[in-house]
Amino acid sequence: MKQIALDIGLASTPSFDNFFAGPNVAALAHLELSSSSTRASVPTYLWGYSGSGKTHLLRAACEALREQGARVGWLDASVQSPPEFSESWAAVVLDECHLYNAVQQQVAFNWFINSIYPAEGQPRWVLAAGDLPPADLMLREDLRTRLGWGNVFELHALSEPERRAVLKREADVRGLFLSDDVVDFMLRRFSRDLGSLMRLLDKLDAHALQTQRAITIPLIKDMLETQ
Repeated sequence: MKQIALDIGLASTPSFDNFFAGPNVAALAHLELSSSSTRASVPTYLWGYSGSGKTHLLRAACEALREQGARVGWLDASVQSPPEFSESWAAVVLDECHLYNAVQQQVAFNWFINSIYPAEGQPRWVLAAGDLPPADLMLREDLRTRLGWGNVFELHALSEPERRAVLKREADVRGLFLSDDVVDFMLRRFSRDLGSLMRLLDKLDAHALQTQRAITIPLIKDMLETQ
């Protein structure tokens, strides 16, 4: 009989502490400082290919702000009916900017202007991310130029040794053991970007719990056959 896996948050919540910076130390340090009580009103834009850690860092910044009791406005390409700008927000976060439709671009521009030039209080921080540098974004000109106005950081994908280290560290956090053979198999047979590998680890964690088995290559093959 298989044990039912309860949704108890097997994956760790994105934070600055569990972000493996690798070549992205400068971006991490900037976001940690900007998410503190001394954050500046100059916007920040992160860009890099899928799996480079952009969304992880954006969610980590949101978590850091919320721990201080601050409210944050969030917009990504999946949000089809974005809310109006709120004066209660301490920051606005714009993820997946390269995918925004016309409505989302209008909302993002409105949030940007209201954040930098608020009707009340101090300027808010604008943190945004996309797959392309600001100059190459296929967005309305007034939004595109403003996204590139402040601090811009390119995020670089981790090397294979760094990806291995992240996989093993995340497994340790969950109380799992990943042998070198299992990691080799994961890197050979599946998408190698870190986001995909973390989602694979989520599935393996749940499947191992359901079947009460350790994570091995046969377990991975069994999971693929049954899902």
